[in-house]
Amino acid sequence: MPEFVIEGRTYEVDEDGFLQEPERWNEGVAKDFASTEAVTELTEGHWKIINYIRGYYLEFGIAPMIRKLCKETGYKLKEIYELFPSGPAKGACKLAGLPKPTGCV
Repeated sequence: MPEFVIEGRTYEVDEDGFLQEPERWNEGVAKDFASTEAVTELTEGHWKIINYIRGYYLEFGIAPMIRKLCKETGYKLKEIYELFPSGPAKGACKLAGLPKPTGCV
């Protein structure tokens, strides 16, 4: 299985770089993975999206639909892409420690 190594920390990831041990997730993991998504600093906006996605996943076992994510967080899709250049499915879910969402390319 592939690994992502940063500053001496090693994470098992899938072929697309998604964390394979979601139970290891914490804010430090999100900060480590931010570098893989062209995110240099995690702002309050990033955390709002990450925490919403993570909470939804823990409750329902899947990532939220983009429409629901926008409605519940108050962010427009364009704004989410500004925060996560690779998008909510790839970038935000990766930083939230979720497995790769179904249908994510």
